[in-house]
Amino acid sequence: MSRPIVVLVPHFAPDTAPTGEVITRIVDEFVAAGRTIHVVTALPWYRTHAIEDGWRGRLVRREKTPWGSIIRVHPFPGKSKTNLLRRALGFVAFSVLAGVCTVFAGGLHRRPAAIVSMSPPLTLGLTGWLAARLRLSRAVFNIQDVFPDAAVETGAITNTRIIAFAKWLERVSYHRSDAVVVLSDDLRNNVVAKVATRHARKVHVIPNFVDAERIVPTSRMTTYRQELGIGNETVVMYAGNVGYSQSLTMVIEAARQLSHVTFVINGDGAARAELEQSAAGLTNVRFAGYQPRERVSEVLASGDIHVVPLRAGLGAVSVPSKTYSILAAARPVVAAIDPGTEVTRILAASGAGISVPPDNVDAFVAALSELVSRGESVNEMGQRGREWVETHVSPMAVAHSYLELIDSLGA
Repeated sequence: MSRPIVVLVPHFAPDTAPTGEVITRIVDEFVAAGRTIHVVTALPWYRTHAIEDGWRGRLVRREKTPWGSIIRVHPFPGKSKTNLLRRALGFVAFSVLAGVCTVFAGGLHRRPAAIVSMSPPLTLGLTGWLAARLRLSRAVFNIQDVFPDAAVETGAITNTRIIAFAKWLERVSYHRSDAVVVLSDDLRNNVVAKVATRHARKVHVIPNFVDAERIVPTSRMTTYRQELGIGNETVVMYAGNVGYSQSLTMVIEAARQLSHVTFVINGDGAARAELEQSAAGLTNVRFAGYQPRERVSEVLASGDIHVVPLRAGLGAVSVPSKTYSILAAARPVVAAIDPGTEVTRILAASGAGISVPPDNVDAFVAALSELVSRGESVNEMGQRGREWVETHVSPMAVAHSYLELIDSLGA
């Protein structure tokens, strides 16, 4: 019988974070492969940046499952997403509490095949490594976004001492881990450049995936459109975190120039209030919050064209997982992102959209205008994206890549 796997992650179902949805489906595939899994994660909190109703009152909650167990611990969320010191302290407190639970997850009598931890937060790298050493196991560190690079590029962190400490923590986490998993060749190049040569072999590329069984193409005339007061007009949609890493001011400017098109910004985040102020007086812009997981297909179908804007410098350190979901919903994409990075390669390979340079409003608006002018012919681009997803990024293939890596470490 194979040894269990311990998964240490910041989000897990029913939490709604994109990374939580990714790891939840990977765990489902692990279970389908006959593995015992013990998950250590946070109490659900992503949607409102506060612990959700029904989950409050306890620092730690444990539950047995048919395939193992789930331990949920307090994430110590702050009220403000922009208070980086408060968020850092929360991450540290969560990491310590989660680390203690990881040491005991599944019982000390069973030695895990591996402890898989996820970043962000970066603190989980050493947490997973220490727990792995205490349990005589292997440490696999999964990198969803390279930190602190993204925070530095966006100006979220400017203190040189904090940046230096974060870079030290990042490098040590990579060196200590038995394997580091990144989502693209861009991220691999980024990580390899930061580690000693002897550690470069530890870095493996396993892309994220999309659940093409859950996210399926549906009619554009959805109930969600009706809820937003939208009829048959063309809709350009941004769906995801409304933060400062995304160049969403370009979406507002595009709405000013393309007044005959309706724009929807679907999501929540630190930049939303500022964006709503910028959009004041624009009758063709709608804002809406996160929707339940079961409505993802409907929400994505409501947009005729989707946008994936990412600020300059971030394309090589982040692969927006929303791209896969949009393609699964058979909708075309306009991506404003660094050239030669993963999203641009996906769109070129699939033929499902247009890439333009980041932070270039004129190019962004021109690309949107081109797709809008095509009318229903853009549906062909969307269908090509769906076909690419079905053949390239299935959950089963991705999960089995992780299992092969974990088993090779044991060997």
